[in-house]
Amino acid sequence: MIFEADINVREKLISMFEKIDSTIILSYLQGHMGSAWVDDLENPTVAQITVGIFVFFAGNSEAKEAEELLCNLPDFALAIVDSDEWKNRIETFHVGSIEKFQRYRFKKKPEHLDKKHLQTLLSILPEGYEIKRIDKKIATEPSFHELSEDFVSQFDSIDDFINRGVGFAILNEGQVVSAATSFSIYDDGIEIEVASHPNHRRKGLATIIASTLILDCLDRGKYPSWDGANEESVKLAQKLGYNFQESYDTYFIDYKR
Repeated sequence: MIFEADINVREKLISMFEKIDSTIILSYLQGHMGSAWVDDLENPTVAQITVGIFVFFAGNSEAKEAEELLCNLPDFALAIVDSDEWKNRIETFHVGSIEKFQRYRFKKKPEHLDKKHLQTLLSILPEGYEIKRIDKKIATEPSFHELSEDFVSQFDSIDDFINRGVGFAILNEGQVVSAATSFSIYDDGIEIEVASHPNHRRKGLATIIASTLILDCLDRGKYPSWDGANEESVKLAQKLGYNFQESYDTYFIDYKR
């Protein structure tokens, strides 16, 4: 049997997940968002942290409750683990229902993000487009949600996002065509989510809106963490000033209950 972790269990999971370099894990461990499940509330030996579509496993992969945790997934799950033992367990348990691919980490060094460079990237906004901080009106626009379901989905509500999150959007003829938001938040910063409408790509909009969000974070003393989902994301991150650290295995799990 597995149990949902409460605030008392949360501290016991810090050392268990320390090998996974992710601010999304910090979002849960620091009490901002997400949930966790464990095999034992007093002395957990295996655990799962879930924040949105991201699911992290750590601890004893051979524990009998590990199998139950591997079934405890959102409809769309990206699983990340800290050992070959866990990778083997996922690949064996979910055989035929997984897709293994690479995501990309970047060094979390604020000094790599040069404000002057980022400011120069803002000077190329094409005519007919405008940048706005995301408020409740923009956050309820269908065009905003059509770009990415993950802009605000980790928050309890749109009001919760407005109160605790941050984001900027580029509008064209009243429609949101590009945006960058806090996918998740932690004590010292955010994890960035960026998306642009296909009809408005190759105009530098993602670069501009990401620069806007990064500058806002730096001005407020928050770190804008970047984790790349593909090579295009890697190129954009490097253009903005991030330094590549490593690629790592991620599993898309198509689990049917």
